[in-house]
Amino acid sequence: MGDVVNLNRFRKTRERAEREKEAEANRARFGRTKAEKERDRKEAERRTQTLDGHRLDDET
Repeated sequence: MGDVVNLNRFRKTRERAEREKEAEANRARFGRTKAEKERDRKEAERRTQTLDGHRLDDET
């Protein structure tokens, strides 16, 4: 006869591993440092200012 296995413990261990796998994927997809977010925000602001600076006024 084999060892006694607690099925609830097995199920919880499996679900915990699945959640950790999903969390790892989310960290890779969404995880950015504050410096990276700030750099992207400044880059977007610079592009907007450059575009607005080259805009021609439509005064007739």
